[in-house]
Amino acid sequence: MVLSDAQISQFAQQGYVLVEDAISPQQVMLLRHDFQQWVEQSRGHREPFGEIMDGRARFDMAPSHSADQPALRRVSSPQELSAPYLAVMRDNRALDGLSQLYGPNLKFNNAKINSKLPGSNTEVKYHQDFAFEPHSNDNLATVLIFLDDVSMENGPLEVVPGSHLGPLHEHWHNGVFTGAVADGISAKVAPTAAFCTGRAGSACIMHTRLLHGSTANNSNAPRTIYIVEYAAEDAVPLIINHIPSAQEGEVVRGEYTGRMRARAFNLATPEYPNDVSFFSQQAEHK
Repeated sequence: MVLSDAQISQFAQQGYVLVEDAISPQQVMLLRHDFQQWVEQSRGHREPFGEIMDGRARFDMAPSHSADQPALRRVSSPQELSAPYLAVMRDNRALDGLSQLYGPNLKFNNAKINSKLPGSNTEVKYHQDFAFEPHSNDNLATVLIFLDDVSMENGPLEVVPGSHLGPLHEHWHNGVFTGAVADGISAKVAPTAAFCTGRAGSACIMHTRLLHGSTANNSNAPRTIYIVEYAAEDAVPLIINHIPSAQEGEVVRGEYTGRMRARAFNLATPEYPNDVSFFSQQAEHK
């Protein structure tokens, strides 16, 4: 068993748990290598480039991006391009831990890389992942795999413990889907936030309803995270996946049952992003 009884209890009460050594040092090296290749490729582009299944760009850069100081901040569905990313998506210790939390049958939902390279100033405002990807039930989790050491200085994940047990907050404001909760809610919860730090190869398992965000990288060290979202096999998507891929719905633990399970909730339909990532949606809120 990957998770101890204390860690299982922590996830139930706080909505997140850290798994050390979720992937091996060799896997960290392989994932870093492929990401660095994409960073080098981005030097030759001024605008988002590449293409995912729905025609949107795969690679997204921060406004500060330049050839001299690249600021590649998002790679959508990297497992479609890279065998090491595909292998980690299908098998990692955090996924084993998730099977202790959500049961033996789990499927892949979507994946992306979020990176905060030094000087990129990328911030993520408080939000709940479920607001972007409602399913028939909320047994969804985000596994954030650290490809770099994550410290208090390079923009760690900030989570609000226990918020997964609270309400689903609105992410629409003044007729615009901003991908963030209201400023008043952010100001209220920020003082209670906990920080997810750890060595490269560690992973944070986070409940889909947990409020979370992150600040800018104020260090000279990169902070790159491979973010893989999984769902219980009986959680049926209610909208089109906002990060589609060839692997969507693949059963990665257990078996396909053909069952669907529902939990009552009330949530505004999210907006399908026109751009490559939700960073532009949050920029409107800013």
